[in-house]
Amino acid sequence: MSEIKYHIRFDEVTPYHPANHTGTSNRRLIGLETGSKRIEMLHGTIEPGQGALPHSHPRIDQVCYLLEGRAHVEVGGQAFEMVSGDSCFFPAGEKHLLKVLGTEPVKVLVVYAALRREPGGSRPPGIS
Repeated sequence: MSEIKYHIRFDEVTPYHPANHTGTSNRRLIGLETGSKRIEMLHGTIEPGQGALPHSHPRIDQVCYLLEGRAHVEVGGQAFEMVSGDSCFFPAGEKHLLKVLGTEPVKVLVVYAALRREPGGSRPPGIS
């Protein structure tokens, strides 16, 4: 990365569809592409009835902040419903899932800590 981006416009970020997720469109707002070496932030939109299939991130902590909608979450032997304004934490290596409840899409802000590239420029296993 030769230039650090300090300001990112949502509409200028290309959406992608992450592995281990259904009906999900993410936009990586902050990450290696913007010059960050230790943290990544993305915005996700998940369609009703869809979500993140059970998976884990071996070396990366994840935090989710629900902006809109309702979701069922399972992590660490706990199951709970999230509503707008709620947060949850997925520790590195902990299997988790998230499924949208109701008829409205979920919008979620996701932050990954300890982001880094493996030799050769690829993402570590578990980052989608």
